Amino acid sequence: MDKKVVNILKYILWGGVAIVLLYFSFRSVQWSDFAAALAACRWGWVIVSMLLGALVLYVRGLRWRMQLLPIDPSTRALTCWNAYNICMMVNLVLPRAGEVVRCGYVTSHSARGERGNRLATLDKVFGTVVMDRIWDALSLLIVLALLLSLMWSRFGAFFEENIFSGLSGKAGLAWIVAGGALLAALGVYLSWRFRNRGRLWGRIWSLIKGVGDGLSSCLRMKQGWLFIAYTVVIWGLYWLMCATVMWSLQGISPEGLSPEMAASLEKINALGMSDALFLMFAGALSSIVPVPGGFGAFHTVVAGALLSIYGIPFPVGLIFATLSHESQVVTDALCGAVSYAYETLHK
Repeated sequence: MDKKVVNILKYILWGGVAIVLLYFSFRSVQWSDFAAALAACRWGWVIVSMLLGALVLYVRGLRWRMQLLPIDPSTRALTCWNAYNICMMVNLVLPRAGEVVRCGYVTSHSARGERGNRLATLDKVFGTVVMDRIWDALSLLIVLALLLSLMWSRFGAFFEENIFSGLSGKAGLAWIVAGGALLAALGVYLSWRFRNRGRLWGRIWSLIKGVGDGLSSCLRMKQGWLFIAYTVVIWGLYWLMCATVMWSLQGISPEGLSPEMAASLEKINALGMSDALFLMFAGALSSIVPVPGGFGAFHTVVAGALLSIYGIPFPVGLIFATLSHESQVVTDALCGAVSYAYETLHK
């Protein structure tokens, strides 16, 4: 089957999943209450969250640049920021496609070496993107460890019921992962072993070597402490983004709201910074589902977490999830549009 057709079918599939998730999430919503609560919230905090979201994209660009500098010392912070912005804008429509776009963007802006080739080739840049995601996964595990070690009494039951219980009895999955790792290792070995026995093997080995160079570029970074500092700042900003949206719903006037909605919003008034950290983690987990822009998956996971832990009704949890998600979607779209316009005018 033609590759373009496969991609179209894939996007239709995941787009359909997003629509289904949105339907089941919002089917029980009383839209009059929903609209009244959104109108009553303190939008100044939502704007602060959006500004923090734009700052996250910039800091992410700075952190990614540190991995690119060992490959191409001429890489500019503006290039990485524009690449990240355009990547996030594309991901709103085509999940995961933005990662390919940002690789191509940086490669097209890379300096040329003595032989006229780009220093930051596509395979090397792709390796840094993979490592960038690995760092995010490790950071998320650290957040999980903090939640479990410091606040087990509050959140332990949720993780046992919704995550750890699902992992029990998954020995077959572990064997699949181990088998996949062995096959990948065998493929790398064969490519290296036969790299001089034909053009095809040579190209495969060159590709693997380029990706490996990108993956290992973090080992050649200067000022590794700065990379760690950027990572802490990124996740601290995510935490604050979640907290500011939470504050936008705290202390709002109950006028114009139904008694049920007003009583439910009172429960949100009791949430604090530790709860914002938990909701940030829950929202990050929703990104595992590759639907366009996270639509549906984010709303379902976050509203479900609010219901499970705090007893906040699902429709009220959807208000928080909608403010969190859609404010970030608008931020990603605006930043992406600015970077795209800059690139167009620059050319």
